[in-house]
Amino acid sequence: MTALLTILVLVSITVAVWQMVKIFDLATAHTENSQVANDNDNRIQGYLMIGFLIFIYAITIVSFMAYGDLPLMSNSASAHGPGLDNLMIISMVIIFIVQTITQFLLHYFAFKYKGEKGRKALFYADNDKLEFIWTIIPVIVLAGLIIYGLFTWSDIMNYEKEDDHIVVELYAQQFNWKARYAGEDNVLGKANVRLIDLDKANILGLDESDPYAQDDVITTELHLPVGRQVIFKMRSQDVLHSAYMPHFRAQMNCVPGMVTQFAFTPTMTTEEMRQTPQMIDKVANINRIRTEKSKKLIENGEEALDRYEFDYLLLCNKICGKSHYNMQMKIIVESEEEYQAWLKEQKMFKNSLVQN
Repeated sequence: MTALLTILVLVSITVAVWQMVKIFDLATAHTENSQVANDNDNRIQGYLMIGFLIFIYAITIVSFMAYGDLPLMSNSASAHGPGLDNLMIISMVIIFIVQTITQFLLHYFAFKYKGEKGRKALFYADNDKLEFIWTIIPVIVLAGLIIYGLFTWSDIMNYEKEDDHIVVELYAQQFNWKARYAGEDNVLGKANVRLIDLDKANILGLDESDPYAQDDVITTELHLPVGRQVIFKMRSQDVLHSAYMPHFRAQMNCVPGMVTQFAFTPTMTTEEMRQTPQMIDKVANINRIRTEKSKKLIENGEEALDRYEFDYLLLCNKICGKSHYNMQMKIIVESEEEYQAWLKEQKMFKNSLVQN
């Protein structure tokens, strides 16, 4: 009933607006040249164009002053990150220059050559030289960006396995992540969703008869050794997910029914990232905001917010359902010694199975 009433109200409003428009048209029908702009109209529009040009330049300057440090392009924590950031910065600089010039020409010419009675616009029916110039310049710039981008992509994706690499599976399901380490043999055991057996705690569907699966380690927290190549194998149990690790400049879809792959080498531990001046300022600012909000919460009899501490995160970058926003896993990058000590504390698959 509520939906029906809502539809009726919307229809009524639409009809009312339509009737008002008809009344307005009838009231102005006898005004001479009501739809034709005169010199005064053109002059006003010309000044508005200049005003808007000043506005977009002013808001651009303010944005650069407030956010010009480009924080997401200066805190990469993987070996391939700086190259990807450099490509992004070059693209942004070119776009900014082109946007600045073209917007100026667009708005300035709209003002300078505004319509005036008795004035005829100067135009070229065609000009081969101009057409060549404004065609060849974008072709060269775009070709350069595309070629540079292809080389960057090739360097990232066509990697060579290093001798000391580790293999980790990222397993996505609504709405959480699991990590599976390949163990001492550095080979992931076979797995299939049809083999999932919650009664035996086989939550990822590992093949219990596969010898490579026996020493696999399943965790809910991702630990990575700094300076060591990590090869990720990615699976999804249900829908399309996307493994997104922003500080490592890494993202790869997790597709049901297939295994996707990505690799990178962490270059900065969690603790080192926390100590960077940029991150110290960011954390301080977040906690300052949380402190102000906590005061209001306490006044209302609610619990205060916890203090924020930076951690690398694995996020889902596909809208995978109602709890998509909360699908994340903590990533800890640490020294080789700390990583090995943590790994030894984890249960191997063969020891975690529940015997019936």
